[in-house]
Amino acid sequence: MKALTWHGKRDVRVEDVPDPRIEEPTDAIVRITSTAICGSDLHLYEVLGPYLKPGDVLGHEPMGIVEEVGPGVTRLKKGDRVVVPFNISCGSCWMCERQLYAQCETTQVTSQGKGASLFGYTSLYGSVPGGQAEYLRVPQAQFGPIKIPDTGADERWLYLSDILPTAWQAVKYADTPPGGTLAVFGLGPVGQFSARIGRHLGAGRVIGLDLVPERLEMARRHGIEVLDVSQLDDVPGALIDLVDGRGPDAVIDAVGMEAHGAPLGKVAQTAAGLLPDKLAQAMTDKAGVDRLVVLHAALKAVRRGGTVSISGVYGGEQDPMPLMEMFDRGIQLRMGQCHVRRWVDEIIPLLEGDDDPLGVEDLRTHRLPLAQAPQAYEMFQKKEDGCVKVVLAP
Repeated sequence: MKALTWHGKRDVRVEDVPDPRIEEPTDAIVRITSTAICGSDLHLYEVLGPYLKPGDVLGHEPMGIVEEVGPGVTRLKKGDRVVVPFNISCGSCWMCERQLYAQCETTQVTSQGKGASLFGYTSLYGSVPGGQAEYLRVPQAQFGPIKIPDTGADERWLYLSDILPTAWQAVKYADTPPGGTLAVFGLGPVGQFSARIGRHLGAGRVIGLDLVPERLEMARRHGIEVLDVSQLDDVPGALIDLVDGRGPDAVIDAVGMEAHGAPLGKVAQTAAGLLPDKLAQAMTDKAGVDRLVVLHAALKAVRRGGTVSISGVYGGEQDPMPLMEMFDRGIQLRMGQCHVRRWVDEIIPLLEGDDDPLGVEDLRTHRLPLAQAPQAYEMFQKKEDGCVKVVLAP
C-alpha cells in the first residue's frame, strides 16, 4: 500500500509499505477514505525527529471503512464506516473506567514514561504506524473506533478523530462561566473549533488571537472577535484592557511548543535538531526547549482566579514558568492529551443535523490526494495559499 513516511527533518515521502494485517484478536483493518494533517504532525516534521526512524508511517486523524476484524471485535463488521481516535485505548482498564482514555493502562508506553499509545507519533508513544496511508491496522478495535452514519461528507465526521474533541475538552477545561469571556490563543484548526465551541457552550464573548490573515477571517465568519497579534506590542495588556481592565475569565493555549515570537526557543529547538538522536532526545525530553511566548501571554492575560486550558503540545521538562505570578493571581491550569471517547457522545448530535452549529464543513481549505502529502506538509507549515486545514484522500 501507499503511505506517508518520515525520513528526516522536513523530509516526508509517499512510499510503498507492507499492507497491515490482523496481529491481535482485538485488531481491525480500516481502508482509509480521508486522513488529515494535524498541527501536531508539524512537530514531527520539525522538532520531534529524534524520536522517529526513517520509514515510520505518520498520521493520526483517519477515517474509513472496516475491511476486516479480529475474533475479539464484535461491535464492528466489514463495511462499517468509522472514525479512528488518535489515542489507542482499551475502554476497560482502571484509567479507562474513569474516562481518562489518554492514560489507558493497557496501551501506556511505560518504557518512555508516557500515556496511551498514539497512531503515527514517535517512539515516545509506541511507534504505532499511522493513518496517512491507504490502510490502517487499528489495535483495541473492540473499543476505539467510532461508528458513524453512512451519509454525509467525510469532513462532517473526520474531525472526531482528534481536533474536534480536543477543542471540546479545551473549552470544558477552560470552564468559562456562563456569559463570561473566553480568549483563544492560536486560530489553527483546534483554535477555530475552540472558539466556536466556546460560543456554543455559553461564553458571552470569545476573542481569538492569531497573526495569519486567513485564520483571522475564518474566525470572523463564525462571529468570533479577533485580535491580530502582529499589530500589538503588549498582547496580555491588550486583552486585559479589552475585558474590563481585568482580563478574560478563561484562556485557551491552542498553539504549543512552536509558537511564533520566541527566538530563544527556536534556537534551542534548532540546536536539538542538529544533535545525534540520543543527545537530541535527552535535550528535548529534559531541557526547556519549548517556545513559551504564548503560554506566558495566556498566564499573564487571564484574570485573577481565572483558568488557562492548554491543548497545544509541549515537550520540555524544565521550561521556566512564572510561578510567583501564577500563585499570587490564583490561576488554575488544566491540560493534557484529549480523552477522545469521553466527549464523542456529546459532540455527535451536533454533527447529525443540517444546521452544522460548529461549522465542521467550514474548516478544510485543501483536499489533496495522498500522493501530494509532502507538498501539503510544506504548505501547511509555511501557512501558504491560505492553508488552515488539509485533508488527504488515499
